[in-house]
Amino acid sequence: MTPEKVTKNFNRCSNWEEKYLYLIELGERFSTLPTTEQIHANQVQGCQSQVWLTLDYADGLIHINATSDAAIVRGLLALIIIAYNGQPAKQIDGFDLFAWFGEIELQEHLTPTRTIGLNAIITRTQALIRKNISPLP
Repeated sequence: MTPEKVTKNFNRCSNWEEKYLYLIELGERFSTLPTTEQIHANQVQGCQSQVWLTLDYADGLIHINATSDAAIVRGLLALIIIAYNGQPAKQIDGFDLFAWFGEIELQEHLTPTRTIGLNAIITRTQALIRKNISPLP
């Protein structure tokens, strides 16, 4: 799955109810993290929902695993996973998540609380990337 494929699928949805259902489906497919890793150290602060996120850097590629106790948030995590997983750091550094979310009109359909949580997730993800890959190649 690629961001382009997600955008194409979002555009096929006729309304936001269908888009939310698609987002939930993505969360079911891509947002996974073993319960043994759902610990305080992996928890994302600043989210109303419980969110856990881990990041590994191996063979020059980013690997993210994440989950949440909320279906929509799992879908948001899935979007980040789709955008970043298996990508080299240089490509991630050049990918603008917020522009992509604007392209699929995501943020204008999130509650303010979800938007704050999404920003916390993105901030944590970017901090983990910087921590694991310093400096970016």
